[in-house]
Amino acid sequence: MRLSRQITAIALSVCMTAAFAPADEKGVNPKVQEMMDQVSEARIKAILEKLESFGTRNTMSNPDDPARGVGAARTWILKEMQSYSPKLQVRFEKFRVKKQGQRIFKDVDLYNVVAVLPGTKMPETTVIVSGHYDSLNLGNRPAGAAAGPGTDGAGAPGNTTANMTLADFEKNAELPAPGVCDDGSGTAAVMELARVMSQYQFDKTITFIAFAGEEQGLIGSSLQAVKAKKENQVIEAVLNNDIIGTDVSGNGRMSNSSVSIYSDETMDSVNQQLARYTREIGERYLPSMKVNTIFMGDRLGRGGDHTPFQWEGFAAVRVSTPNEIYANQHHATDTLANMSVPYTAKVAKVNLVVAANLALAPKPPIVMPEPRAGGGRQGAAPTGAAGAPAAGGRRPGPMIARGGGYDAVLRWRAAGPEEDIKGYAIMIRPTTSPYWEQEIYVGKVNTFTLKDVSIDDAKFGVKAIGTNGMESLVTAYLYPARQKTEIETVQ
Repeated sequence: MRLSRQITAIALSVCMTAAFAPADEKGVNPKVQEMMDQVSEARIKAILEKLESFGTRNTMSNPDDPARGVGAARTWILKEMQSYSPKLQVRFEKFRVKKQGQRIFKDVDLYNVVAVLPGTKMPETTVIVSGHYDSLNLGNRPAGAAAGPGTDGAGAPGNTTANMTLADFEKNAELPAPGVCDDGSGTAAVMELARVMSQYQFDKTITFIAFAGEEQGLIGSSLQAVKAKKENQVIEAVLNNDIIGTDVSGNGRMSNSSVSIYSDETMDSVNQQLARYTREIGERYLPSMKVNTIFMGDRLGRGGDHTPFQWEGFAAVRVSTPNEIYANQHHATDTLANMSVPYTAKVAKVNLVVAANLALAPKPPIVMPEPRAGGGRQGAAPTGAAGAPAAGGRRPGPMIARGGGYDAVLRWRAAGPEEDIKGYAIMIRPTTSPYWEQEIYVGKVNTFTLKDVSIDDAKFGVKAIGTNGMESLVTAYLYPARQKTEIETVQ
């Protein structure tokens, strides 16, 4: 109650000192709405039918068959996306992967399909929309084993794929693996968004990727993410779609009006900020859809192509249905007849409005001090020899302080072109709340003081608002944890 009263008091005091954003800035952008309305169920269905027709898209299947297998599938995806727009730069990203383990039972050429829509103002910054086009059939489920993750493959009931032999994986590579939901649905959404969005221009670059090798252990996405990190690519967000095709689960639970967004378990991480943004923007444009933010890295004990980007420090989330049919996953029954095209189209629309808003918005503000000569930071805590924390164990922190001892003084700086920024909004919430509860528009300034507000019992953030009304991701003020220091004693 104390913090709630405090936030109310903040709102009343700021009314006297800062202008509020017009109501329409929280509205729906007509151009983005126009794009969203162009997402076609019929086209998504046609893509899924074509993907299913390849029989299998197993990364280890025969790549030379012109009509069946992974080679035929990737070639079709490439040519199809090349047909969408001359503005779309479509290519194969090839990696030669060495034989390793059982799932990669021979050296293999792996091809991600990458389609780049260059930005006009901030082309160096990209928003990625992705899915994986490879599929998998693990063979017959052991007799008596319940359908569910970890119960597929050879061996006794309940054994996992760890019990499968090299011969099992070699045999399964050519089994029918339609993979319509896992992950033809994600691939179809990526391709349909590439078609629609390539008819428009965006400030930032949007990259559409269909990964290979997901079923062998996130291989294509891992190689892509490492390459991006090595090349110092600026990736603002990754929206990875995996299993977005079913609205009825294997136990009969039904919902065609909700979607799950997985991020991670680290409070106020960039992944959680992206999840919050996805929820807010998704539900703003599609109020009939409930966007569920789940502060876990993925479904328990499982993985997806967003994870390698998180490993490299990029903001990434998994977009997935809350209603899976385990009996069909990684089996020949993962077909178009066993999934919902209308549901996939709805989730594709959520992706579109989030990606479009991000690509038209300013870059998130920076709350850390500027680096200064010598490698330190202006206003940062002092360091000892070799850059180690000074006595007390403090590390450089964000630009938040106690003004006069009892006020909250927040500072930030622009990360991109300032001429396209209308102003900034400060975000506040209790430490136990998953979502920002208070938003205060403070205008085009780089510092603001919240009188009589403690910085010790609330979370703070800041976001930029463009002249076009688009909002950036929130940058949270994350103060580093106090570090352990060694205390010398006299013997």
